[in-house]
Amino acid sequence: MAFIPHLPAHPRAAEPTLARTLGFWELTASGVGIIVGAGIYVLIGAATAEAGASVWLAFLMAALLSATTGLSYCELASMFPRAGAEYEYTRHAFPSWVAFAVGWVMTAALVIASGAVALGFARYLRYFIEIDTRLAALLLVGGTTVIALAGVRHSTRVTMILSAIQVGGLLLVIAAGIGHVGDHDLLAGNGASGLLGAAALVFFAFIGFDEVATLSEEVRNPRRTVPLALMTSLAISAALYVGVAIVAVSVLGADALGASERPLADVMALRVGGAAVAIVAAVAIISTTNTTLLALTASSRMAFGMARDGVLPRGLAKVTRRAGVPANAVLVASGLSAAFAMIGDIALIAGVTDAAIYFVFLATNGAVIILRFTEPQAARPFRSPLALARVPLFAVLGIASTGLMMTQLAPASLLLGGLVLGAGLLAALTGSVIRRRKS
Repeated sequence: MAFIPHLPAHPRAAEPTLARTLGFWELTASGVGIIVGAGIYVLIGAATAEAGASVWLAFLMAALLSATTGLSYCELASMFPRAGAEYEYTRHAFPSWVAFAVGWVMTAALVIASGAVALGFARYLRYFIEIDTRLAALLLVGGTTVIALAGVRHSTRVTMILSAIQVGGLLLVIAAGIGHVGDHDLLAGNGASGLLGAAALVFFAFIGFDEVATLSEEVRNPRRTVPLALMTSLAISAALYVGVAIVAVSVLGADALGASERPLADVMALRVGGAAVAIVAAVAIISTTNTTLLALTASSRMAFGMARDGVLPRGLAKVTRRAGVPANAVLVASGLSAAFAMIGDIALIAGVTDAAIYFVFLATNGAVIILRFTEPQAARPFRSPLALARVPLFAVLGIASTGLMMTQLAPASLLLGGLVLGAGLLAALTGSVIRRRKS
């Protein structure tokens, strides 16, 4: 890896750029689409087993913890609205090798996540047709690759349609059970420890809000639109999650919900009838399709931003004339995603994704704190509120909450996530040594 030159502070005139075609609603739909994935269909049962009937408070707590880091993303996105997102942010605050490691880890996390979600798609698809899981995952990756190569305007139209169906599916669950709200005590629970354990579990369901920032370079008026869309998509997702949790407990009761393997299907079955499982499976297929498309798009933009700065092969920064997309980056991300899907162990690769993204959250919050001291006069169209002696308090809370969530990960996930990080650090340091020898 001889791709670690001095990092330029500003884009050069000759650099490839992406077309700014996205507005607030398109960006918000992308955010909701990647946050509201299939996780809510699975996690709510396990979270209720931890927290009891007050599981809705765990979702609210996880949303607030996510918002602390979300505010850091908003500030940095308003300062540096470029495709590299976390890589772009950290290269202004840390040494270049740290920025490379962050970009490497985030790209890997997105690629691995798309592989994991593709496997989830395959499992839901098998409810309707008998098909090999790996083959179904490959078909999804291939299909979403075609959409991504068509251009961000076309892919975003697909995203908006799929996101509307995702939201509609959860609203259907809420509508089906809203008449039962009050049937159970929604404040009964298993104490503070149960609530914290459940919050750590459902925190995973909010991961994805950060990917709004990777589309910054394709957004009109990004310094205003990206922060607003990021926090709006997080708020919409939180409202949906809390509403679904309240209704699910009200319909089934905490004990039955906590023991259910298909919690939302059971809610719908009780209120709607036998077609409920098919409805839930269909919405889950749409959710996983949308999430895979968005993860592939985000990973290709991260790779594009790094390649444009010369820290990945320049070929990944080539933009097609007609569609205006980094086609090489899309194809590489898709190929790697398909390779991870072939592993077939969704829990393993999802755990690696979580560990990698937590590391990136720590670096992003740290970058906000450092830049408040090193670049105090820099323009910040959006500024994370509340500071003590220049230290932004929400960034500190973001570090603390991310660290707390990391303690809930399985040791194997932390180990494999550490190996991904270690590979990035090794590549960065090796490239730095090679560069010095050539200079």
